[in-house]
Amino acid sequence: MSLQVCETFLSLQGESSFAGWPCAFVRLSGCNLRCRWCDTAYAYEGGTARSLDEIVAEVQGLGCRLAEITGGEPLLQGGTPELAARLANLGLTVLVETNGSLDISVLPPEAIAIVDMKGPSSGEMARMDLGNLTRLRPRDEVKFVVGHRTDYQHMLDLLPRIDTARNTVNVSPLFGTLAPSELAAWILEDGLHVRLNLQQHKHIWPPDMRGV
Repeated sequence: MSLQVCETFLSLQGESSFAGWPCAFVRLSGCNLRCRWCDTAYAYEGGTARSLDEIVAEVQGLGCRLAEITGGEPLLQGGTPELAARLANLGLTVLVETNGSLDISVLPPEAIAIVDMKGPSSGEMARMDLGNLTRLRPRDEVKFVVGHRTDYQHMLDLLPRIDTARNTVNVSPLFGTLAPSELAAWILEDGLHVRLNLQQHKHIWPPDMRGV
């Protein structure tokens, strides 16, 4: 079995409750969405076919305890669940960042899904599989990117469907559009049990830099 791989690299995890930790990234090619503010459009197509053995060996060589399978949209490729299971069987913590449009129940229980629920500013809100909010396992996390107050209200509408005491909800201001201080004020004013997520990699390196 092989997967179409856009790139693999070592960096710091920039998002989720794992932000700041060294992480081995496997970015797969292909995506079924075209979000207006996508920062990885280069992964829409192309890539190199690589066997699971090759990918696992490269991740092992990066020497991290944390690995993330991302995209593009990793659940478009049938081999993603097996890759996640093989990495987890090596004792790694495995994150799978998915765009929220595909069923996360295909993932092995050892993997942690990071489910990005798109709001109005993305242009792809209607493509979300809201059933994923009931499929969340105990360690899974949800991410909302907020570009304006309408995105924030969309998140408020969905929060009652999520057990925020069990599943971390990460809320990111759209980089370069919404000030983190403004989003922080909304969260505090509404007394939400959510985590402000600042996409650390965009603050450490240039926002459009690849391989970070």
